[in-house]
Amino acid sequence: MAALPAWPLLRLKQLIGTALANNRDLRVAMLNVEQTRAAFQIRRADQYPTVNAAANASRGPGAANGNLTNSFSVGLAVTAWEIDFFGRIASLKETALAQYLASDEGRKAAQMSLVSSVTNTWLGILADEELLAITRQALGTREESLKLTRMRFDNGVSSGLDFQQATSLTESARSTLAQAQRQRALDENALVLLLGQPVPEGVLAGGAARLSDAVSLPDVPAGLPSELLIKRPDIRQAEQSLIAANANIGAARAAFFPRIALTAQAGTASNQLSGLFKSGAWGFSIAPSLLLPIFDAGRNQAGLESANASRSIAVAQYEKSIQTAFREVADGLAGREALVEQMRAQRAQAAAEAQRFKLSDLRYRNGIASYLDILDAQRALFAAQQAVVQVRLAQLQNQVLLYKALGGGWTGPPL
Repeated sequence: MAALPAWPLLRLKQLIGTALANNRDLRVAMLNVEQTRAAFQIRRADQYPTVNAAANASRGPGAANGNLTNSFSVGLAVTAWEIDFFGRIASLKETALAQYLASDEGRKAAQMSLVSSVTNTWLGILADEELLAITRQALGTREESLKLTRMRFDNGVSSGLDFQQATSLTESARSTLAQAQRQRALDENALVLLLGQPVPEGVLAGGAARLSDAVSLPDVPAGLPSELLIKRPDIRQAEQSLIAANANIGAARAAFFPRIALTAQAGTASNQLSGLFKSGAWGFSIAPSLLLPIFDAGRNQAGLESANASRSIAVAQYEKSIQTAFREVADGLAGREALVEQMRAQRAQAAAEAQRFKLSDLRYRNGIASYLDILDAQRALFAAQQAVVQVRLAQLQNQVLLYKALGGGWTGPPL
């Protein structure tokens, strides 16, 4: 591959770096990862007992004689620690871990989508600049033609019809120029939103790259394995969501079995506050409990059915993500081949229209052709030049989307 100009690529890298640092959607995705990681840490902590410092004081009638007595205790306490015999807490921890990993894959997908969007928007701005240059050139040509037609009309050489046609074509070019300027402003506003801040000064102003200078991805080599699509973050995210749904079924099934909890306390106890720390005041208590669901109005059964339904939904979403991946790759490959041929034909047409315009202008100046011929040639040339830019833009954007569809690329020759 021929060496590419360094400065357009450096500008694109600068824009992508700015977007990765400031884009709000990506920031939300990163915060979602932090939130799900904290939720996983909470579930993991549920497997271990929580030890607290406990101090108790009570006053009430004694069981022996009914006299009021005091009771004081201080020490360490474990309150209602569930012993996970049936794997309920372990399943919930596995669910939280899978949700955390899914959110991290979601962040990667958001990042890849952001890079793709910034690149495509940047390419769109380059196309806008080229279309503006073509339109300004066409407008200048038509204004010169209008001046010439006015002189010929004033001297009685050309008709009023020629003059009105030249005027109409000139105003049409002005309208197209205004439309191109508006589109350029809209695309820059879209880029500002993606960057999360104003476009850095000098990145887009002056010396803008042409689409022909923009980065082209290497051709996709033949025989790439379909397993390459497993690199796609959206597929990995769907896979982790499926794992979480399966783990939820385990937690829902465990809800049918007994829950065994342990409450324990060790420390000192006394009926006088001053005797808490005297020798012989040490004591402890252990209070295990077992809770077996007997009647819950179908709550546990409904929870299990809900978990099974969630698993079926996750399976369908996983299958859809794989099907979507294959379609996007197939669309990208089909578009690549078609756009290469379309680009060749469009450039050939533009070259033919340029030659036709020269010949029409020469014939008109020699009085052989009518002014209508030259106006028609101008319109056709302008449309062909615009089409070349638009097809080139579609070709480059298709390459970006193909790169994204393949999960970020493949191991192959460097750009």
